[in-house]
Amino acid sequence: MPAVSKGDGMRGLAVFISDIRNCKSKEAEIKRINKELANIRSKFKGDKALDGYSKKKYVCKLLFIFLLGHDIDFGHMEAVNLLSSNKYTEKQIGYLFISVLVNSNSELIRLINNAIKNDLSSRNPTFMCLALHCIANVGSREMAEAFAGEIPRILVAGDTMDSVKQSAALCLLRLYKASPDLVLMGEWTSRVVHLLNDQHMGVVTAAISLITCLSSKNPDEFKTCVSLAVSRLSRIVSSASTDLQDYTYYFVPAPWLSCKLLRLLQCYPPPEDGAVKGRLVECLETILNKAQEPPKSKKVQHSNAKNAILFEAISLIIHYDSEPNLLVRACNQLGQFLQHRETNLRYLALESMCTLASSEFSHEAVKTHIETVINALKTERDVSVRQRAADLLYAMCDRSNAKQIVAEMLSYLETADYSIREEMVLKVAILAEKYAVDYSWYVDTILNLIRIAGDYVSEEVWYRVIQIVINRDDVQGYAAKTVFEALQAPACHENMVKVGGYILGEFGNLIAGDPRSSPLVQFNLLHSKFHLCSVPTRALLLSAYIKFINLFPETKATIQEVLRSDSQIRNSDVELQQRAVEYLKLSSIASTDVLATVLEEMPPFPERESSILAKLKKKKGPGAVSVELEDGKERGELNELSDFQCGTGIGCHLSKSVRPQKILTNRRPSVATLSYHCYYTIVVSLALSRPLSLSIFLFVFQSTPSPSADLLGLRSAAPVSGTAPSAGSLLVDVFSEAGPAASSAGVNDDGFLRFVCKNNGVLFENQLLQIGIKSEYRQNLGRMYLFYGNKTSVQFVSFSTITKTVEPLVEGGAQVQQVINIECLTDFIDAPLLNIKFRYGGALQNISLKLPVTINKFFQPTEMAAADFFQRWKQLSQPQQEAQKIFKASHGMDTEVLKAKLLGLGTALLENVDPNPENYVCAGVIQTKAQQVGCLLRLEPNAQAQMYRLTLRSSKDTVSQRVCDLLAEQF
Repeated sequence: MPAVSKGDGMRGLAVFISDIRNCKSKEAEIKRINKELANIRSKFKGDKALDGYSKKKYVCKLLFIFLLGHDIDFGHMEAVNLLSSNKYTEKQIGYLFISVLVNSNSELIRLINNAIKNDLSSRNPTFMCLALHCIANVGSREMAEAFAGEIPRILVAGDTMDSVKQSAALCLLRLYKASPDLVLMGEWTSRVVHLLNDQHMGVVTAAISLITCLSSKNPDEFKTCVSLAVSRLSRIVSSASTDLQDYTYYFVPAPWLSCKLLRLLQCYPPPEDGAVKGRLVECLETILNKAQEPPKSKKVQHSNAKNAILFEAISLIIHYDSEPNLLVRACNQLGQFLQHRETNLRYLALESMCTLASSEFSHEAVKTHIETVINALKTERDVSVRQRAADLLYAMCDRSNAKQIVAEMLSYLETADYSIREEMVLKVAILAEKYAVDYSWYVDTILNLIRIAGDYVSEEVWYRVIQIVINRDDVQGYAAKTVFEALQAPACHENMVKVGGYILGEFGNLIAGDPRSSPLVQFNLLHSKFHLCSVPTRALLLSAYIKFINLFPETKATIQEVLRSDSQIRNSDVELQQRAVEYLKLSSIASTDVLATVLEEMPPFPERESSILAKLKKKKGPGAVSVELEDGKERGELNELSDFQCGTGIGCHLSKSVRPQKILTNRRPSVATLSYHCYYTIVVSLALSRPLSLSIFLFVFQSTPSPSADLLGLRSAAPVSGTAPSAGSLLVDVFSEAGPAASSAGVNDDGFLRFVCKNNGVLFENQLLQIGIKSEYRQNLGRMYLFYGNKTSVQFVSFSTITKTVEPLVEGGAQVQQVINIECLTDFIDAPLLNIKFRYGGALQNISLKLPVTINKFFQPTEMAAADFFQRWKQLSQPQQEAQKIFKASHGMDTEVLKAKLLGLGTALLENVDPNPENYVCAGVIQTKAQQVGCLLRLEPNAQAQMYRLTLRSSKDTVSQRVCDLLAEQF
């Protein structure tokens, strides 16, 4: 870089900066800046041509003002003009201004590119470097298109100076990262690789950064770099610190270049050439040997540079994983760092040993440091180091040390930092399952885990322990006994109650022979926790109680008394109320055989990858409505859920809680058939999903099913001793309105409007398929059950609906169910679409339906006095807040029918509010996640003219119009 002459000091700039620093307030600074901007603008617009020095000075002032945080909207052309100057200082300021203030989409890019081309072709190394720096700083696609072909030529040219080669290599790297498709090396590849042999170490350092990036994307094209990199590394490692004096950093020769060479070699497998591989192994051994030598300086910079090379070498050894001797030596070297006084070294050693633990050659060597790692877990002050110690214990665990490591991790959990407890819990659960020889130890470990860190035990953990207990007969009695003893603690975590309720409900009979754990003692123990638990846990306990009635008939009276109590059948929570009512009815009317069949033990779960492991892997590493979901993800072994967001404001969750159940015709269903039916309608719901309406499964136990068996169980009044439904329809709608027989073409919305004011019924029916629907809503949340019934005697093949969670085969006379959990994120207009595809008789059937999810489903009724109603009515008087329709009545104007429909809308029907007793007024609040929208409604019927006037007012215009449109179709 040329020296700056004495006259280039720019005194005016120095005075301006001094004035800014001397300002006493922000206002004074802004005033001074505005004055200077006005002066500069006038100079640029003046008739008198400015010389290069003045342009440079004023451009510098603009740059300084910009760096203070003020916008600059002029001066760009003057900066571009400076690029054509032959003075270094003027050209430098021009490039600096462009690099900082000109964005990649500027109209000046073409002028700038011309100036850069002139400088690149000038062969002046200083000007070439300035141009290359500007290209790298701007890095726009336009610049890549203009110079991607020119820069490689400059880089490999024999007459290019070393400083320019360095700049060209780094500039090309910047363009490749920004626009890799435009930087095509092609013919330049081999010549770029040979830059590793360049005599100038700066050129090699810059070139290797470029080659490493290119090799990671195109390893085959640059594989010749391996031998050259090994050769260069060998020369550096074997040289004394005096040989590379200009590139020696605190007695360490070329540490940055050494690290980059080692990192480049990690892009490739071990060299196939024996000579090259031997030379590389020799280099790595030399690096490990130098790590053992006493330091040549006490300065921290010396140890940092030395250790940087060592850790990169160890990373390369781990990457190759083919040299047992080197792996063990690396492990021993890292073991020395575990007790080093530097925290960073201990952290890096633990992190590297985690990787070494996975190698078959070094695993045993890593295990020798187990005591040191356990001590680090207990005594380290830095939480990040403790977390790495926990990771290393997890990585080095095998059958020989599993019990010791799990015990130490459990012990540490009691005092562990809150930020790492959840991950620690997952690791303990995985290790306990993976290395459990004695499953009683596994049960003890998980229950101890819940006791110590119950708040951090996720659903996946206790789902998994239940699955394992159910799948292993030899541990069921021990699990029941252990969990019974754990529940006797005065303070018991809710997750322990969940596990206890589930296991005692299934296997409590295995310990009932002991007077200390008799059936009534078990029930009283569980029920003593009932009032301290959340609603989902209470629901699970109610399901356990109904299981007790089957296991222990002597508890029937006691449990029925609990179910019959007002706190249950009149519970404010609809979930608990429905369970209590249905279980009470089931225990009262079902025979002993039927009860035993419905409530028999859960079948073994299919073996598959632990969901806990999947969660650990995941941890390490404006809504809308269209019910097209992604594949469901595993949630434990008991339930599968898929989260999705729909297209106009509803977020949904789909769960698969019922498998297809085949109802055999011409004979009474067998025990096996009934069990298959009920496991997924009742037993799975014990823990995870709300129970289905009792009518859904009671019909199965009525008189001998006929070909018209009620597959969906939608009859609202099917007496236990009643006769079978008529043969006219395989599926029966209990909601009094016949389902529409619709074709399969296009989106079918025939049944959509029928559900605006009701939640249950048959959504769709044709000669092949019937779709029933049951739904409920609370605030901004809802749940919808969809029942798909095959009306034919032939299989539906490749049956798919919302997700792949539906069984692909639906037998003739079978039904499947899906549950959709809905969340209203904001107000919406369009309803979600349900697409159903299946093959019947070889022909592809495609049905698209609108699901009846409308904005009024999220109404919360609001009671109001007359004065409050009309005061609020007047407040909502702006034109955009009101929607009104006058229309002719489509149905009879029966008073009771009108009231029922208005109540079905979801609003509160306000009596004695409107001065005209013939009119109806309603009030409600639409609950969405984003906001609450108040809504008032007035319906004025004219019986003589058979007309209605419907007026809606709400705090949001789109809501008023949508509710008005929906309701007008109902009368």
